[in-house]
Amino acid sequence: MSDMKSWNVELENMPQFSRSMERIYAWFEGEVIDRAPIRFSQHNADYNKKEYSKTWPTLEDRWMDAEYAVNDYVNRLGNKPLLAETFPVYFPNLGPNWYAGCFGAAMEWGDVTAWAEPIVADYDRDLPRVVFDRDCAMFRKMEELTDYALSICEGKFMVGYTDLHPGVDCAMALRGIQNLLFDLVDRPEHALELIAKCEEPFFDMFDYFDAKLKAHGLPSATWMTVPSFGKLYIPSADFSAMISPADFERFVYPSLEKECLYFTHNIFHMDGKHVANHTDRILSLPNLHAVQWVQGVGEDEPILQWVPYLKRILKAGKSIIIDIKVSELEPFIGAFDKPDGIMLCIPSDSTEEQEAIIKRVEKW
Repeated sequence: MSDMKSWNVELENMPQFSRSMERIYAWFEGEVIDRAPIRFSQHNADYNKKEYSKTWPTLEDRWMDAEYAVNDYVNRLGNKPLLAETFPVYFPNLGPNWYAGCFGAAMEWGDVTAWAEPIVADYDRDLPRVVFDRDCAMFRKMEELTDYALSICEGKFMVGYTDLHPGVDCAMALRGIQNLLFDLVDRPEHALELIAKCEEPFFDMFDYFDAKLKAHGLPSATWMTVPSFGKLYIPSADFSAMISPADFERFVYPSLEKECLYFTHNIFHMDGKHVANHTDRILSLPNLHAVQWVQGVGEDEPILQWVPYLKRILKAGKSIIIDIKVSELEPFIGAFDKPDGIMLCIPSDSTEEQEAIIKRVEKW
C-alpha cells in the first residue's frame, strides 16, 4: 500500500475515503483488514432505464448532450453520505462499443445502451480502412464528457474511464458476431489481423485519458467504481462465450495477457456461465487480481448456487466481486468460512439498512 501515501483525495460525501482504499488494496491481495469491502449499489446501474428532466429530438442527441449527462449524475449523487466502499465515480458513457466507434463504426442508439454497426464486410477491401481515429466525433465527445466532468468534480466525485472493449470484442463489433465466428474456421489469419488492429491503439488511448485523470489528482476507476492509484483495467472477452478452448487460446488469450501485464490492477469481467467455460485459462492470466462474477438472471439465480464456483476462484488466489441481494446476505456469509478476497455489491438505498449490513459484515 506504499503508493497510497502520496495521494490526498478528499470527497465531501465520503470522509472515510482513505480507509476504504485500504480495504480495496487489501482486497486486491485477497486479504481483509477489518471487514470485506461493500458497495451499496448494483453493477451496471447506469444501464437501468431512467427518467429525464429534458427531452431531445433523437436518442443520439440525448447521448451526445455532455453537460446534461454529467450534471444528471451530479444531481442523482446528491448530498447523501456514501457508506462503506460506495465510491462516487462518474464514468463517461457512450455505450460498450464506443471504442469500436472510434474505428469508424456507426452507432445505433438505444434507450440505455448503444451498438456498433459492422463495417468489415470484405477483408481485402475494408481491413485497410480499419483505423482508430482520434479526430472522429465519438472520440471528441468522450473528451468532452471527460473534460467537463473533471472541471466540476473536485471534492465531490471521481471521474473514470468509459467502458472499454479492445481485442476480440472490438473485432466482433466491427465484423459482426456470426461473421467473426465463421472467420475463426474459414479465414483465421484475417480474424487475427483484425483483432491485432483492434488492440494496437488501445494502450496509447488509455494513457491519454489516464493522464487527464492523474493531472487532476484522481485515481484510476471505471464503471465498476473500484479505484486504484495505479492503472486499473477491466479485461473481458464476451465473445469467448461462443468459442472453444482452442479458439480462446489462439484468438483471445494473447490480447488478454498483454492487457493484464500492462496495468497495475486487473479485474476480469466474467460475463456469465458460458464465458466461465474458460475459467481455468482466465485464472492463469498474469497480474490478474480479481474476477467480477456476473451470474445472470432467471435460472442463474440465486447467487448461492454459484458458491462452489466462487470458492474455485478464491482457491486460485483471485479475489471476487459479486452482486447479491440483501435477503441473500446471511446465507451467503454462512457459506464461507472467512471474507478474505470477497467484495459485496448490495443494492440498498436506506442508510439504516446499510449501517446494519456493515455491522453484520464486520462480524464475518
